[in-house]
Amino acid sequence: MTNETTKATTLFSKDNYIWMFIGAAVIALGMVLMSGGKSPDPNVFDTKEVYSTTRITIAPLLIVAGLLIEVYAIFKSPKKSS
Repeated sequence: MTNETTKATTLFSKDNYIWMFIGAAVIALGMVLMSGGKSPDPNVFDTKEVYSTTRITIAPLLIVAGLLIEVYAIFKSPKKSS
C-alpha cells in the first residue's frame, strides 16, 4: 500500500477571487451612479437629472467593464505552484 497524500485543488485561486471582488465593486458603482433622478416635485420632469451623462453613458460603461472583469476573473488560470 502506498501512502500518497492527495492535495486538494480549488477551482479558483486567491487572485481570481480578488478580481471577482473588483468586478463586483465596479458593477455596484455603476448601479449606484445609475440610480436616483428623483424630483422633489412629482409634477416636474427634470431632463438634466434623468438624462445626465453620468446615468446615460458612464454608469452603463462601468457595468459592462465590471462584467468584463468578472469574465477575466473566471477565465484567468491560477498560477502554477512549484
